[in-house]
Amino acid sequence: MHIALQGALIGIALGVFLVIFEYYAVKRAVEERAEMRHTKPQFEPTDRKRVQTVLNFSFFIPPAFALAAWLIWG
Repeated sequence: MHIALQGALIGIALGVFLVIFEYYAVKRAVEERAEMRHTKPQFEPTDRKRVQTVLNFSFFIPPAFALAAWLIWG
């Protein structure tokens, strides 16, 4: 398997992990905030923006890892 492809696959796995981790961290914060306010858990715009930012960043990770792997080990 080509080294750039391996780097891209590692980047995809890392991107997916980061998005899932951030979503659950934000979800936990939303639930804690709702519990303190005694209201229904609801995502605020800043919470959605935080997850969206990590999602957008995760699109740049696979090409960056592929390029880095190709430059370092290729």
